[in-house]
Amino acid sequence: MKLTYTVLLKAEPEGGFTVLVPALPGCISYGENIPEALGMAEEAIECYLLVLQDEGETPPFEGEDVTIAAEDVSGTLLGYKVTVKLQAATVA
Repeated sequence: MKLTYTVLLKAEPEGGFTVLVPALPGCISYGENIPEALGMAEEAIECYLLVLQDEGETPPFEGEDVTIAAEDVSGTLLGYKVTVKLQAATVA
């Protein structure tokens, strides 16, 4: 099964991009450029979902509306979609 999540890249003043995944609270990463940031986002999402699996929880599905906390919106945000493939056991 594949799940797609919105990923927001926040340009940092010192360079690089902080990666935010609004549908997965606390799922944050960083990349020095956009391709690296998107790769790190995919890895972070996969790890987040593996932790949920280990805890016996169902992965959240992103809804139509993506919301982010007000403190996360200072500066420029770039939005992307990242799709991850889940092992069958993950979505049990």
